Amino acid sequence: MTFGDNRLCAQLFGQHHEHLAQLEQRLPASLVARGNLVTVSGPLAAVDAASAVLTDLYQRLESGLEIGKSEVDAAVRMVEGGAPASSNGFRGADELIETERKRISPRSPTQADYLRAMHKHDLVFGIGPAGTGKTYLAVAKGVSLLRRRAVDRLILSRPAVEAGERLGFLPGDMKDKVDPYLRPLYDALQDMLPEGKFAARLETGQIEVAPLAFMRGRTLSNAFVILDEAQNTSPAQMMMFLTRLGENSRMVVTGDPMQHDLPPGSPSGLMDAVTKLGQLKEVGLVHFTERDIVRHPLVEQILRAYRAAAEAGAPSKGS
Repeated sequence: MTFGDNRLCAQLFGQHHEHLAQLEQRLPASLVARGNLVTVSGPLAAVDAASAVLTDLYQRLESGLEIGKSEVDAAVRMVEGGAPASSNGFRGADELIETERKRISPRSPTQADYLRAMHKHDLVFGIGPAGTGKTYLAVAKGVSLLRRRAVDRLILSRPAVEAGERLGFLPGDMKDKVDPYLRPLYDALQDMLPEGKFAARLETGQIEVAPLAFMRGRTLSNAFVILDEAQNTSPAQMMMFLTRLGENSRMVVTGDPMQHDLPPGSPSGLMDAVTKLGQLKEVGLVHFTERDIVRHPLVEQILRAYRAAAEAGAPSKGS
């Protein structure tokens, strides 16, 4: 394979060709670079996959995006997952999200499906394990719509502590009590908005981060609304939240059914809603798996180990 821009080739191959070495670890192929020429050898399927990954990464660089180890992993995941080549360059380019601090593209075929679902449907459920980007991508979509003035407000909510939202024993005023449970949402927003603009939009109400209990009695119009950690809702709370949907608004509900804090025997509002609404054509339903995890590679192994133990009925140590 020959790439035209020597400057981009240096970024494509990585320092001391670390990106090529990373590809060799992920795929049963050998990659040797000389100048702007890369020779790829190995089984045909691996050669085709490595070639597709290199092409995608080079097109990312041509689009002005940077690449690092996480982008190399993402490109491999997209190719191995069968994501089609984009009409606009690299795989996932058609779902690229523009925020004020960065441009964000899907890192797995399921993430691409998720972004397409948010574009197509007014109500989307994103279900799956931690680290798959469910909340982060939803926040990115909301920030993008707010930036383009397609919506007037971005509202993010979480059930605090657990379904009962019993916060009285915590010190401080209400903000002090709930902020620790909403911190992951603040972190995602701060990753996409300059500090000054983030604070200003919180002040004006363009962005609102609030516990689920604060949604009761409201009609959320002209807004992009996200409910995170929805596995910790009761069916009644979930129905309350979903019926807040107002004119020109969209909702995204995310959660991991495997990690709930509900009392034993209590039904999850998330799974109850999916059972009742998942077949509606107006509703988007996207299931993530361990393959979509984009955090530290060890997270995928941890979740698989816990899942295997649960399926085998093995108690965890200390239980």
